[in-house]
Amino acid sequence: MPTDIQITRVTGPALDCFIPDLARLRIRIFRDYPYLYDGDAEYEARYLETYSRAKGSVVVLARDGGRVIGASTALPLIAETDAVKAPFVASGYDLAQVFYLGESVLLPQYRGRGIGVRFFEEREAHARALSAAAGSGLGPLSWLAFCAVERAADDPRRPHGYRPLDRFWERRGYRRHPELCTRFSWKEIGEQAESPKPMVFWLKAAA
Repeated sequence: MPTDIQITRVTGPALDCFIPDLARLRIRIFRDYPYLYDGDAEYEARYLETYSRAKGSVVVLARDGGRVIGASTALPLIAETDAVKAPFVASGYDLAQVFYLGESVLLPQYRGRGIGVRFFEEREAHARALSAAAGSGLGPLSWLAFCAVERAADDPRRPHGYRPLDRFWERRGYRRHPELCTRFSWKEIGEQAESPKPMVFWLKAAA
């Protein structure tokens, strides 16, 4: 990874000053396929405040100089919404043993430089440290998890040359678990209102 890119972990209220930048970045990146998110800045600000308030959460920032060019979020699964927790509850997982990786966003011109790998490394390291800390409410850590939207292989909106991230995730040790699925609602480009989208979880055994 280029030495001019700064990667830092931010926790708690220290995140607050970055929320406007992160909201704009998320809206920009998730507008692209496969999410096609028609973003709302006020919603984004409320969503990101979760990470400044939830115990054990972390946001990994990537900055080029003073500019935020990427970010990656994570928090204990027990701090997530019911929609995220429900598949794990139904399948008998102990929520206190799962650390949830929210999402990673990175401007296109910075991709392919190893920043995405660092995002996973930093969040996993944070989870291990949290699991080892007395009174964290997490652990012993058994699983790292995230989810991704499911789109049909023949979706007409799929750009030419689009490559899903499955192989990248597999190289990081994650495996798709189709039995763990949920639905998130957001307003897609071209939609008049929010609609539910299928999300499938990927898991990795904690080291």
